[in-house]
Amino acid sequence: MNKRVQITLLLLTGASGATDALAFTALGSVFAGVMTGNLVLLGISAGRGDGAEVTGPLVALGGYVAGAACAALACRGSRRRAAGQLWPGAVVACLAAQCVLLAAVAVAAGVLGGRPGEGWRITLLACGAVAMGGQSAAMVAAGAGGAPTTYFTGTLTTLVTGAVDGTGRGIGQLWTAARLVAVVGGAACAVAVHTAAPPWGFVPPVVLTACAVACQKPAHRLRRAVTQGAGYSMHGAHDETH
Repeated sequence: MNKRVQITLLLLTGASGATDALAFTALGSVFAGVMTGNLVLLGISAGRGDGAEVTGPLVALGGYVAGAACAALACRGSRRRAAGQLWPGAVVACLAAQCVLLAAVAVAAGVLGGRPGEGWRITLLACGAVAMGGQSAAMVAAGAGGAPTTYFTGTLTTLVTGAVDGTGRGIGQLWTAARLVAVVGGAACAVAVHTAAPPWGFVPPVVLTACAVACQKPAHRLRRAVTQGAGYSMHGAHDETH
């Protein structure tokens, strides 16, 4: 993967860390993207026989599944076209839609003073989970040019085993380690902003995701696609006249 893709992955990782941190600290002690944690929380609730604690994890799971399903449909067939250097347009479009959804969450949270009540917490949690599900599915559709940006147990395991058996040396391992740092940094940044200025607390995930989309230069790619399409049309018309 080239440097542009690696930077994009770092930004998306930071955004997922920020979103999960805000979900846990401000939206009911559940996760928007870490579904393993939510499944464990469901098990804890079942073990305690406390039905009231089930709502949050179930909402997050449902939102995540919905987001992943929508992104998978939008990116259907993109994985076969991903070459590892430039993400398919459908993948970038899904990330742009995620950014818009996170922006809506940030605006709503800001209007509510950064500390939404029970009903709004569930709504914002669902939206955050949809965004994280969409991001995860988009990375799957990116093929060789993608990497996990919302779950990191496998990433950590690969990093450790590669360091031990000698198969994980090189710049690639440094980028992998940087993603682990990015998820911590994103979480820390979001919580720090939310603590200091609650109405602005949900802005960091939006900024990070927007920067990630910008790294893929969607406008430039759209212009190129249009130019190429026009060129092909003119070439075809020229052939027909001869």
